[in-house]
Amino acid sequence: MSYQWLTLWGYVPEFLQAAWLTLQVTVLSFALAVVLGLATAIAGASPIGFMRFIARCYVEVIRNTPVLLQIFIVFFGLPSAGISLNAYWAGVLALGLNVGAYLSEVFRAGIASVPRGQIEAAGILGLEPGQIFMSVVLPQAARAVYPAIVNYLIQLLLGTSLLSAIALPELTGTATVINGRTLLYIQTFAVTLAAYLVLSNVLSWLAGQLGARVFRPPLPLRKRARFGGFAMRRTNRA
Repeated sequence: MSYQWLTLWGYVPEFLQAAWLTLQVTVLSFALAVVLGLATAIAGASPIGFMRFIARCYVEVIRNTPVLLQIFIVFFGLPSAGISLNAYWAGVLALGLNVGAYLSEVFRAGIASVPRGQIEAAGILGLEPGQIFMSVVLPQAARAVYPAIVNYLIQLLLGTSLLSAIALPELTGTATVINGRTLLYIQTFAVTLAAYLVLSNVLSWLAGQLGARVFRPPLPLRKRARFGGFAMRRTNRA
């Protein structure tokens, strides 16, 4: 059995390159998802009916259709409309659109959790609507929804495996190619599994450190019983 692992050792550079590509797609897709989610949440709360309608249609369509189908539409369907994207950017766009719809509901719930009295008090003090949102609503909403946002980040990382269907050489796609060359099924996919575990826990740890430093008072973390994330809890201070 040892010679089989030695054979797979020669493919370590390809695994590392695939892991780096997976991280790139994850970060870019998540950045797009945050922007789309926040914009959709704001549009959904807009007094303009058309904006609310567009936001609701976007959320309903994305949340009620398979993500793999959405990837196929972006990669195979957009060229027929004159928009050609390679597998990398098609994957970023498709995953960003998908997670953005879910994050919009998270942001909406976070915004709704801010007491109405604080918003009214800020208005009485003379703050403009934009100032109220940035200084009063957004900081409190961000703290409330941060654990859910981290969970969606991890889910997005794992969801990049679907991009192997459009031949993007991320971890799962690269593992499939290497498995076809070596026929070392257990060893190849065991290494891929370990890579996802490492990446997800590293992202969780980094997100936890960020949350503990950005929010005041700090947002404490408690390790989950399972791999792939952190659960966040508040502590009562006397």
